[in-house]
Amino acid sequence: MSRKNQPTVALVSLGCPKNLVDSERMLAGLALAGFAVTDSPEGADVAVVNTCAFIDLARAETDEAIEELEALKRAGRLGRIVVAGCMAQRDGRTLLSRHPNVDAVAGLAERDALAEICRAALARGARAAPAVRVGPFPAEAPDDRERLRLTPRHYAYLRITEGCDNRCAYCAIPAIRGPLRSKAPDAVLAEAQELVADSARELVLIGQDTTAFGRDRGDGWNLARLLARLRRESGAEWIRLMYTHPASFTEEVIEELARGLPIVPYVDLPLQHVNDAILASMGRRITRAGVERLLGRLREAVPGLAIRTTFIVGYPGETAEAFEELADFVEKVRFDHVGVFVYSPEAGTRAANLPDQVPPEIRRERWDRLMRLSERLAHEAARRMVGRRLTVRVDGPAEEAGYWAARHAGQAPEVDPVVLVPVKTGRGANSIPGIRPDFVGPHPGAFVGSAKPGDELTVRIVAAKGYDTVATATDGDPEA
Repeated sequence: MSRKNQPTVALVSLGCPKNLVDSERMLAGLALAGFAVTDSPEGADVAVVNTCAFIDLARAETDEAIEELEALKRAGRLGRIVVAGCMAQRDGRTLLSRHPNVDAVAGLAERDALAEICRAALARGARAAPAVRVGPFPAEAPDDRERLRLTPRHYAYLRITEGCDNRCAYCAIPAIRGPLRSKAPDAVLAEAQELVADSARELVLIGQDTTAFGRDRGDGWNLARLLARLRRESGAEWIRLMYTHPASFTEEVIEELARGLPIVPYVDLPLQHVNDAILASMGRRITRAGVERLLGRLREAVPGLAIRTTFIVGYPGETAEAFEELADFVEKVRFDHVGVFVYSPEAGTRAANLPDQVPPEIRRERWDRLMRLSERLAHEAARRMVGRRLTVRVDGPAEEAGYWAARHAGQAPEVDPVVLVPVKTGRGANSIPGIRPDFVGPHPGAFVGSAKPGDELTVRIVAAKGYDTVATATDGDPEA
């Protein structure tokens, strides 16, 4: 465990990229305060778990992670447990009834005091009463410049807003993260430049609603203006836009996307549903016709644009006909990437008290149907990629042995499929794992032996492998 006055700390990070940025800030603060960061909770003086409380599945994952730490502590293989983040903010002291071995609870407002909280937990002793610190939301968006990054060096998440004012009927995020707070544009740019100086070639813009950027500031700044400044001054090679809202997507933002690199032809556009009655009940501030106009304008203005979206099935009042409308829409529009969530009644939200709650078994059956449809469309899209030449950026070793995982501009890190590039040495296609020899010509550029994370490669897509594609290195120019 600790080495004299330098206690060891391990951090378990759960949830979305916004949480990951919080985790990076927490680690930096702990390291600067004299903690030795270790990659395993086993044997650590303190384990911090940065929790997620977005939906019931996320809370179940969080509870499981805390229970694993409690088991280590009871076995004498872990000193103290500190629970931080969204579940700490939302549940506060009630969290301790489920997890009696937790030593401290630290809400989102306590992110910068985490080292103090950890040291106090160590000083109190194993049998002392847990400390619970859940303060009010900070008035300003967090300063994320001091971070111990957990992503590969070549990409980084850049948070531009914190909190949300949309108040969608199903969503507990405003109660957890607070109201919208946009970062100062100068602060966003300074952070972007620091990340690029720290080897980040791709910046992924995140927030609860990135299209709301500047709405709370009253100084004329908005997302389009911020994108234009990042284009000119950040130095990033790729800038990717995530977590947008269809009702707030302006023509000016579309024009920034249409101007091309470094802003990549990609947008994350959670639609949640397309039935007008459901959209109105959700409080989404848009109709199906408005969604279709926006999609048409995006695809007209940005040829080759990749669109990622998410949908919620089983929302209160979703009839069989409303679900069929959604399924038909997904089949017709053919998004590049689709995520599907089962509706989860969240305490304190309007939707939790609505009539006509859909039975859990029907919610699950609809999720299964829409996921199977999305999977089929994704596999078809992967097969249509065969033969294309593309520029990809290597992320690192793939889960499947023998490949690098890489991404083209239409794929976001961690959430989208990847391009698999074989790294085994060999004389021809027979050495490429899992691919029939007739898919790949045995040319000397087929294998990549010296690539490293962040490298750009020109590749030819030679096969589909489920959601993913398989590529070989090529000397040909990529397609425009």
